[in-house]
Amino acid sequence: MKTFRLRVLSVLMAALLIGLLAGSARAQAPREIVIGVIYPLSGNLAQIGIDSVTAIRMATEIFNGRSRLNLPSARKTTDGLPGLGGAKIRLVVVDHQGKPELGQAEAERLITQEKVTALLGSVHSSVTATASQVAERYGVPFMNGESSSPHDDHFSQAMFDFIRDFEKKRGIKVKTVGIMHEDTLFGADSAKVQEGLAKRDGYAIVARMAYRSRTTSLDAEVTRVKAANPDIFLPTSHTTDATLYSRPRARSTTSPSCSSPRTRAGWTRPSSRRCARTSKGTSPARPSRSISRRRSR
Repeated sequence: MKTFRLRVLSVLMAALLIGLLAGSARAQAPREIVIGVIYPLSGNLAQIGIDSVTAIRMATEIFNGRSRLNLPSARKTTDGLPGLGGAKIRLVVVDHQGKPELGQAEAERLITQEKVTALLGSVHSSVTATASQVAERYGVPFMNGESSSPHDDHFSQAMFDFIRDFEKKRGIKVKTVGIMHEDTLFGADSAKVQEGLAKRDGYAIVARMAYRSRTTSLDAEVTRVKAANPDIFLPTSHTTDATLYSRPRARSTTSPSCSSPRTRAGWTRPSSRRCARTSKGTSPARPSRSISRRRSR
């Protein structure tokens, strides 16, 4: 639901931006506003992309019709965008498959051939980087509501703020951390920031490892984490990856005090929540509930 709301808000922002940009052209208002939507509709984050596009389509229907919703620019008695003479939004949806080079090519095609007014996407930080560079070159607005890299500090800082609060609440001192990340831009940047914050706060890094994105097994990596036995485990992963490492952790007899993962909305999905409940002391990157201490051995 949280991811769903974010996509709706992204389209609301895009429509507001389009209204501002086109304000000077109202005398010759366009019949439609074309927005390019670049999301993963296949691959390991396909479900997030599909859910996002569903939300974007719903928001588009709200703007194209009449609405009583108490949302920015959504309460209106006429069809279309009132500030643009009733022009309606048309979406052109493409699947970047989690591939930066495909996202880049699709962004250029949407701008040069589909003549989009704005672009919206792309979940994967690596795809957002290449697609937004194309948009920048052509002077087309690029709206992004979920990619964190290369500016990952905010999310990782929240994790370390939580660790300090956890120490105070439980009266304990965390000494060691283990860092594991998938090997795309998202994971690499996140791990870099986490390493800097760990050193700043005086935590010893006893494990730091990368794994191949779209891997089918993380048992070997989990074994290495168990051997290092950090007080805090900091994985950066996509939804399917988080499920992979949660399951072997749940089977293990030894685990870190807690895990504070950076995932792509994985903990909002039922399958991920089930894995989290069976793992010891798991907390999302934006923790909202307490986590347990390490069980005695």
